Amino acid sequence: MQKFIPPIAVIIAALLWSVDGFLRQELYSVSSFLIITLEHALGAIIFLPLLFRRWNEIRSIGQRGWISLLWISICGGVMGTFFYTKALSYIQYIDLSVVVLLQKLQPLFAISLAAIILKEKITQKFLLLAGAAMAGGYLVTFGTDSMADWDEKTLIAALLATLAAFSWGSSTVLGKHALKRLPFTTVTALRLLLTAIVALIILVMTQGSLADISLDSHQWRILILIVLSTGAVALFIYYYGLKHLPASHATLYELTWPLSAVIIDWVVRGRILSLAQIIGATLILGSMTLLAQEKRND
Repeated sequence: MQKFIPPIAVIIAALLWSVDGFLRQELYSVSSFLIITLEHALGAIIFLPLLFRRWNEIRSIGQRGWISLLWISICGGVMGTFFYTKALSYIQYIDLSVVVLLQKLQPLFAISLAAIILKEKITQKFLLLAGAAMAGGYLVTFGTDSMADWDEKTLIAALLATLAAFSWGSSTVLGKHALKRLPFTTVTALRLLLTAIVALIILVMTQGSLADISLDSHQWRILILIVLSTGAVALFIYYYGLKHLPASHATLYELTWPLSAVIIDWVVRGRILSLAQIIGATLILGSMTLLAQEKRND
């Protein structure tokens, strides 16, 4: 039973992320970098006590450890969230599933980088399961639609979502690298703090002055809800799972995200799953179940 807890943790985090898109749509009028800055700053405050408790370990991280932490903070925290949030700004023109779809490319980046950087063994069985899961992800999101039918706004959103997929895929691998040196609690706290600092610097450089920046009460409530669910808390749960899983496996469990996002879209907006989407959902669940039985490469 113990071996199933890390996969379940990643799946729970992915389920929370599937709600994230709906919450962030409520902040469409707010600057993307302002959202990133405030979201991570609030999360960093929550987890700040963990940094003081592990200060001696943090001081001995070493150069490679800091490079990994900076990568996941800048690429995963700032750029990935920015590209994803920006892609969501096109929701009024295109379907939410288009933005969610391109996260299926994330395993391609993560699996490749895990083999190159972490020297994780990629078996033939794993590649078959990965291919089945990604094919299922495509069907869940697009059904039988063709990419040739995409318009200009869809293509822009697709590019932004692809960039987010690369940012998060590479961060999964470098996050695993950092977790080999630090507890998952410390990695979570450092990731939030460093992302908040970098995002604040970018915000000041692009906005010039922070005096005119303001959020209404509804926007603050949504932002705090994101931090306590799909943001900092989901990240904390995810890093616990990633600590005990190969990066290449964790990125496949994250495919729960598109499946649950489509189901939520169905419940909230009444969009019924097509036969192709049901087949895709079956492929995702089936491949993840089989993957859980495979011997882990720690």
